[in-house]
Amino acid sequence: MKIDLPGAPGYAMSEPRTHEPPAGPATSRVAYAAAHVVAGDESLDWDATLAFRRHLWSYGLGVAEAMDTAQRGMGLDWTTTRELIVRSGEEALSAGGRIVCGAGTDQLPAGPATLEEIAAAYEEQLAVIESVGAVPVLMASRHLAAAASGPEDYAAVYGRLLAQVGRPVVLHWLGPMFDPALEGYWGSSDLDAASGALLALIGEHASRIDGVKISLLDAGREVDLRRRLPPGVRLYTGDDFNYPELIRGDSEGHSDALLGVFDPIAPAAAAALHALDDGDTASYEEIFGPTVPLARHLFETPTYYYKTGVVFLAWLTGHQRHFRMVGGLETARSVPHMAGLFQLADAAGLFPDPDLAAHRMRAWLTVQGAA
Repeated sequence: MKIDLPGAPGYAMSEPRTHEPPAGPATSRVAYAAAHVVAGDESLDWDATLAFRRHLWSYGLGVAEAMDTAQRGMGLDWTTTRELIVRSGEEALSAGGRIVCGAGTDQLPAGPATLEEIAAAYEEQLAVIESVGAVPVLMASRHLAAAASGPEDYAAVYGRLLAQVGRPVVLHWLGPMFDPALEGYWGSSDLDAASGALLALIGEHASRIDGVKISLLDAGREVDLRRRLPPGVRLYTGDDFNYPELIRGDSEGHSDALLGVFDPIAPAAAAALHALDDGDTASYEEIFGPTVPLARHLFETPTYYYKTGVVFLAWLTGHQRHFRMVGGLETARSVPHMAGLFQLADAAGLFPDPDLAAHRMRAWLTVQGAA
């Protein structure tokens, strides 16, 4: 089948790569896909949003709910987020799926907040997450980044939260490429100093920390942090550029995964992880290899607009009936970017129904005046 794309007239589409749902989750690595949300007319399209989570669970992946992939801080308000957490928590219980949920401070108004207000906002969100039996992820807070005068303020807020959680939680270091408002998180723009502050916090509260998600797009720094973690604390890679090598690991250890890119590549990710379970590193590399150029394109600068590509691919693959996003974010990427995304997803064999993908791509290009 051929399709005319900007810069690639007569592009010949590839055959899809079929990966059947496995019997259960992979066992050698813990893996979560940060899931997107499907916009509705007034709120979310709950049927499509929850159906996509069932899709992820069917491939043995855990769901990372209400994270930045779900447009936290980019269109999704706390009222809707709270409902999303409750509904997804109930769905996880019904499906027997693993779930972690992001706790933040985004119910606070924009602008200055005190450390007391920030801690109380985290506590409100933690209570909702713990009420549905999910593992909390203490997300990086824009309010805390603005209010903190140094690492001691981060230690005070996080220490207060960790002292009261009912189960071990996941910490979250989201770099400024994902959210510029988080520059200087952990008390310094010097990444060595920030890493030291984070490791000191983890060392003091290790029994209450399941792991830490690192989203810095810096494989070397992630490996260094991984090797310095206390025993029993996981490193969840959030590196959507270098995930195959970080998950594979080396003789000194490996990263587990909490990744936005696992949303669009879930079947391939599950197949690769099961190959790793079997010690078949050749198949692991062969399956993951074609997804890396796609991921690097998806997360190219400005990285925080990767969500637009994630939802576009969900539409092209038939997981939702429209390409609209909360807050109108569907307009955030250019036509050439989206055309390139289509080609890279096709090259990775990610379109289970090439006819549908081509039909929808042609329709979208027509609306953009690029057909």
